Amino acid sequence: MKALQGIRILDLTHMLSGPYAGMILADLGAESIKVEPPVTGEGTRRLLEKDAENSLNGFGAYFMTLNRNKKSVTLDLKSEKGLEIFYELVKTADVVLSNFSAGVTQRLKIDYEHLLKINPRIITCTVTGFGETGPAKNRTAFDMVAQAMGGGMSITGQIGNPPTRSGIPIGDLGGGLMGVIGVLSALQARHITGRGQHVDISMLDAQISLLNYMATMHFLSGIVPDKLGNGHFVHVPYDTFQCSDGFIIIAIIADNFWGELLKVIDAQDLNTEEHKFQPGRLKNKELINKRLNEILSTNTQKYWLEKLQALRIPCAPVYNLGQALNDEQVLSRNMIVEVQHPLGGSTKMPGNPIKLSETHEDTFSPPPLVGQHNEEVYATLGMTKGDLKILQDSGVI
Repeated sequence: MKALQGIRILDLTHMLSGPYAGMILADLGAESIKVEPPVTGEGTRRLLEKDAENSLNGFGAYFMTLNRNKKSVTLDLKSEKGLEIFYELVKTADVVLSNFSAGVTQRLKIDYEHLLKINPRIITCTVTGFGETGPAKNRTAFDMVAQAMGGGMSITGQIGNPPTRSGIPIGDLGGGLMGVIGVLSALQARHITGRGQHVDISMLDAQISLLNYMATMHFLSGIVPDKLGNGHFVHVPYDTFQCSDGFIIIAIIADNFWGELLKVIDAQDLNTEEHKFQPGRLKNKELINKRLNEILSTNTQKYWLEKLQALRIPCAPVYNLGQALNDEQVLSRNMIVEVQHPLGGSTKMPGNPIKLSETHEDTFSPPPLVGQHNEEVYATLGMTKGDLKILQDSGVI
């Protein structure tokens, strides 16, 4: 059994933020039904589909990853008959998830105000760049737009260098995660009220939320922070350091760890009264970091990490993607899973990070072909194969 078993989601999403939210909900057991345009399907199917290195049987890495555990039906929402059928699906659903630009669901008549009249228990969730209110609501937004306006790029990278985008698309993924939280909150509220509601998620809001204590520090001090590279604004040493065969990080977040570090590096010139406490180390940050790089570069990652870990000093190797995806801790928690393609073959991808003690089941069905589940899903509305043939011939499905 999975935690969200029995929850039906109509997934109208595309690209990354919306599909990521749908993927997490599907991994947790929701019946996620992609509602796609007839013949071509939704646009994410085109991404990398012909890239020999990053596709499998016509499914690019984007679509393959984001659409596991989902079903697919085709439906022309712009046609009168298609909209009629969609409304029938809404009667059977718990959630309608989308990430169209602001205003699109209203124009298609599939927004909360329309769907509420059909199913008072329906929950709708939209993930957009700027949300559905405010002066920027109609602006175009993708990941980098949210990252740029969210402030995070201004504090990422090395001092003196241009603002730097996060290597992970946190603008999109952050919006998707907030969408999941919003949907789960609305489902819980429905247990109490008996009614659904609309969840309005802004990718920019998500980025502002992720600033967290750094935003509060700005309001308290009035200081606009600069980039810190891999360092910390208070703790020293807290940075990336060069070994003979790669990089490690050391994070001395308490004075007792400094004393333990001195046992490892044997640097008498750093063993001063001033450096025993954080303010003194912060004052001499450049000196300390320079000496640590000199010392640590004399031996390997493995050599230093064994010594540091033996004294429980916070440290880690800096992995590339290949190393991260093959780490024994990652593998032991089933965070790398094998997912089949519906036409044959398989590939590995990240697993489900949410480990529930009673309702956790790591199963991953293949991402669907376009309209693969038309017959199965539309049968729940009482449609026959003959009905579907007529709808297909007329371009409705």
